[in-house]
Amino acid sequence: MFINSTISTPVKKEYIASLHFPPYEVLDSPEEIKQRKADIERGRFLGNAYKSKVVIYFKDSKGLKQVETTIWSITETQVMLKNNMSIPLNRIFKVKLQNESLKYSNI
Repeated sequence: MFINSTISTPVKKEYIASLHFPPYEVLDSPEEIKQRKADIERGRFLGNAYKSKVVIYFKDSKGLKQVETTIWSITETQVMLKNNMSIPLNRIFKVKLQNESLKYSNI
């Protein structure tokens, strides 16, 4: 699924706790879900090892949002961010690695 960052609303991670997330999956195919999981895992690794940030594109009950943050950990159902904030895994469309550079190309 193509996500156009110009149609998503940037939010601060501290605002995420006030959002409402419906329970259903936002991605259509098993391949997209598998790629999302791989991107989240890579973002978590880069965040923990190199303090790299990602942009997470997700959908709450009101529409498409984005947040620039560091992924701290992942559970079966949640992506955990700093300050005990979380986003349900099934509401995430895409994770874009922000600061991944060539010096980490072997990762």
